[in-house]
Amino acid sequence: MSIATASGGRMLMRKIAFVSFFLFVLAAICTVPPAHAQVAVGITVGFAPPALPLYEQPVCPAPDYIWTPGYWAWDNDVNDYYWVPGTWVLAPEVGLLWTPPWWGWSGAAFAFHEGFWGPTVGFYGGIAYGFGYFGVGFEGGYWQSGHFFYNQSVVNVNVTEIHNVYTKTVVNSTTVSHVSYNGGQGGTTARPTAEEEAAARERHVPPTNEQAQHIQAARSNPELRASNNQGKPRIAATSRPGDFSGSHVTEAKSAGAPYHAPAGRPGAAEAAHGNPAVHAADLPHERTPAPNTGDAKLDKKYQKQQDKLYAKQEKERQQLQKQQDQEHLQADRDKADAATRQQMEQKHQQQTQELQQRHVQEQQEMQARQTRRGPG
Repeated sequence: MSIATASGGRMLMRKIAFVSFFLFVLAAICTVPPAHAQVAVGITVGFAPPALPLYEQPVCPAPDYIWTPGYWAWDNDVNDYYWVPGTWVLAPEVGLLWTPPWWGWSGAAFAFHEGFWGPTVGFYGGIAYGFGYFGVGFEGGYWQSGHFFYNQSVVNVNVTEIHNVYTKTVVNSTTVSHVSYNGGQGGTTARPTAEEEAAARERHVPPTNEQAQHIQAARSNPELRASNNQGKPRIAATSRPGDFSGSHVTEAKSAGAPYHAPAGRPGAAEAAHGNPAVHAADLPHERTPAPNTGDAKLDKKYQKQQDKLYAKQEKERQQLQKQQDQEHLQADRDKADAATRQQMEQKHQQQTQELQQRHVQEQQEMQARQTRRGPG
């Protein structure tokens, strides 16, 4: 065989391999479920975003503006969540509606799904953002004859300036929740409806330039980082994109739930530096593997025992975390002074350390029993 013939053969094989790879990638893309088609590439976080804060909606600034609710975004540069204030925005085209972004548990991390404009509101994780976004669809208004009509029972409009209004009582059948993510521990359990699946296949328009500038302004504002505001941003919502000062800004009334960043993250307890955990939320979620005895049947039995112990300890940790979170909320409502809060935190630290010590002892006792019972 000549050199030219061999070279041509190798070139043909490369082309065939490239086409095969391209077809494989194309098939993979086409089989992605519609509910996951809007995942922002590369934006995944190992721990959940804070709860949605409680805030009032600013008045709509002018006709045909559409409400886009606030949400938590992620900044890789500072390794922290930050709040993107809710705001009124002009749609890029008449007739388009906004599908809010949302976080969803992927099985290994929380993945961010971008918001978009489209003729129909799509799936946004079942997150109850409020003001018409109650988990499914949008109850705040609709387009008609080139103008937007507002449901004044759920959105804040000045009827002396905006006349395209109507009143429709919305019965929200979902449980009131401030959770900001879908799936995982404590997240919403919503799945896309047939209509939302269809909306995922429609034409989508990305956020407008005004929205992009609004997001960038939020990202560059340290006050909006979760580690600084503890889930209660001073700028919770604005009348217009990027307008973060003046009378058109509304402040969060309270955090949707107490926020404790995991150890090693901004605002977290300094467990990574050797300091003891203060709250149950700071304790690590670690599974202890069963010993490898070489007997498959015995190993399976031991693993079941470990799983049972882990489930019991996880339940106890969650119960203590819930109790401590409730005490934090009560202290906020009572406007407790510094001395009272210090006593509360000391009590929480003692509770957490006692729970941790008991769990460690239980694990050690189980490992000792399983080791003694091993074959041989």
